[in-house]
Amino acid sequence: MEGRLPAHLEVSGIIRAIESQGGFASVIAKGEKDAGTILILTIYRGENAVLFERLPQLDGSRPYIAAKQQNLEKSEEIFEYLEKRKKQDPDIWILEADIADGARFVASLAR
Repeated sequence: MEGRLPAHLEVSGIIRAIESQGGFASVIAKGEKDAGTILILTIYRGENAVLFERLPQLDGSRPYIAAKQQNLEKSEEIFEYLEKRKKQDPDIWILEADIADGARFVASLAR
């Protein structure tokens, strides 16, 4: 776990970055303080929800990947998926971010 920013600090930084770009963010699920997995649910004005999850890659990097996108015909499906993930991993952090270009914002988080 060396060299990794504690989850609670990373979440705090993400929230500040969202707010600095005129968006709003809130923590939906508060996970393990130091090592919890972080998911970011981006929504713009209540529509077009996309869930991003940081996933480890073979090269050692951990980029955020779009894991699920809201189905317009079954809009509740993405929220059901989040509930299932919380049950599977009680250490998970889930942030909801209302920001104009969620995919671009999340891409800017890459280190």
